[in-house]
This record gives sequence, structure tokens and C-alpha cells, in this order.
Amino acid sequence: MFDYRQEKADHDADYRVLNQECAAVVEKFGQLHAEVIKPGKLSVKEKELIALGIAIADRCEGCIMAHVKTALKNGATMGELAETVEVAIMMGGGPSTVYGSKALSAAKQFMEQESH
Repeated sequence: MFDYRQEKADHDADYRVLNQECAAVVEKFGQLHAEVIKPGKLSVKEKELIALGIAIADRCEGCIMAHVKTALKNGATMGELAETVEVAIMMGGGPSTVYGSKALSAAKQFMEQESH
């Protein structure tokens, strides 16, 4: 079985290198992210589910892991994640079935990690 927890740790390590080499851009992107993701008319959870759907349709594995983890942290359920995957499949077609399954497998692993 693919270990999404390890993959997330590896992605985080890669991102630290990006942050070292492209600090100004990463800082500005972080500011944009913080501004957009804060609660407004939509909750943080809802925004993370939207971001997850886009990540699946765009086939961005690092984005999928990050948004699954943050959606779970903000109270998303497997049912909500599954419906997000369904919308991504509608918008992204067959490839979204592959990346949607990755998102749900990652969610299960992250949930197991939090319960231990």
C-alpha cells in the first residue's frame, strides 16, 4: 500500500527547499493562501474541500495531500471528502477517478494516524 503519510513528509521536505531557494515568492504565496483560506461567507472546511476538488481535477498530488489533511483538521468527514471527489470526477473525468481514489486513501491514512 502506498504510504501517503510518508509522501506528505517527503513533500514537506521538498517544500522547505523551495522555501529556502525562493523565499520571497513562497512568502507571498503563503500570504495569498492565508488571506483566501480564512473564514468568510464560506468556512475554512468548505474552502479546503473546493481546493481539494480542484487539486484532484488538476492532478496535483502534493495539493491533494495538503488539502485532505487540512480539510480533515477543519472537520471534514469521509462523506464530505467522497462528495468532493464525485464533483471532481464530474469536472475532471476519468483521470479524476485515479486522483480521487488517492485523496480518499490519503484521508484514511491521515485519520488513522490521528487516532493513534
